Amino acid sequence: MAHLLSVDPFDRHAVERLFAVARGAEPVARRRKVCRALEGAVLGNLFFEASTRTRISFAAAFCRLGGSVCDTTGFTFSSMAKGESIQDTSRVISGYVDALVVRHPERGAVAQFAQATNIPVVNGGDGPGEHPSQALLDLYTIGNEFARLGKRLDGAHVALIGDLKHGRTVHSLIKLLSLYRGLRFTLIAPAGLEMPAELCEAVGARDHHIETRQVLRQPLKDLDVAYATRIQRERFTGEQPEGYTADFRVDKAFLDECCGETTVLMHPLPRDSTAGANDLSTDLDADPRLAIFRQSDSGVAVRMAIFATLLGAERQLQGPLRDVTWRTPSAIGPNDACSDMPSASIGA
Repeated sequence: MAHLLSVDPFDRHAVERLFAVARGAEPVARRRKVCRALEGAVLGNLFFEASTRTRISFAAAFCRLGGSVCDTTGFTFSSMAKGESIQDTSRVISGYVDALVVRHPERGAVAQFAQATNIPVVNGGDGPGEHPSQALLDLYTIGNEFARLGKRLDGAHVALIGDLKHGRTVHSLIKLLSLYRGLRFTLIAPAGLEMPAELCEAVGARDHHIETRQVLRQPLKDLDVAYATRIQRERFTGEQPEGYTADFRVDKAFLDECCGETTVLMHPLPRDSTAGANDLSTDLDADPRLAIFRQSDSGVAVRMAIFATLLGAERQLQGPLRDVTWRTPSAIGPNDACSDMPSASIGA
């Protein structure tokens, strides 16, 4: 692939091929081995919209492959504030770096960056459009979780919860999940924040079952994955969301009463902890079903695989690799549960 702008070009074989590269990157991502596959290469991280984890995750992935990173954040510190076009910005920066990651508030803007250059461009999120690398790391995480639980993705029951209208992570994820067979989707969103109809139609055309709800606290029989998203307040233009009350908060009571003992709970982060946000509750932090930190950690290996694939360096991740020379923690967080799980195929 020349760029990563959408998950649309992927089929199951391409997903598995990328995940095989990610599994090879795991020892480096987990700070056990050192890889210099991209030594001398430079990444341009162009984020015109707020980001912490995505920007740093991409940067960490590139650095762990031996490359270096040049960052810019916001329009204020960009020449686009002076009226420079996307095309000129892309062409100029491409003369300095070997790959670009771009986040932009407008749908389709990242594709315009890609049209103006021959170096690889990765979509780090284009408004309410897509977030392909997030969806790939989400699917990779589901594969790891299912390997631990002895489950398969074919035939799984997945609930997508929250702002499904503006949430670009769920837009990309449901496309990838639909590559598998016989899934059941329960789409739970307040009125006005439902999954776009065209996505539902595309998924339904692949013979998956889709149920929609506007109420969260109802039993979800045999639920394998609950994927919650925060309300995307930055996407609203004056209107206020209705129905996003405390009844929509995903907390331990919801997981215990409506889900199961082996339900995997995910969230793309950040979770909104402000009063009245009604997002993912912190009372789940010690629950082993909560996979959000294992999910975010997986982002480094998957993004390493994306860069290695785009730049033709996949084979260098097959080794031999040097051991790290610094002291690393056995678990990243003091309360991490199931922090060192096997990576496995999620194929049929």
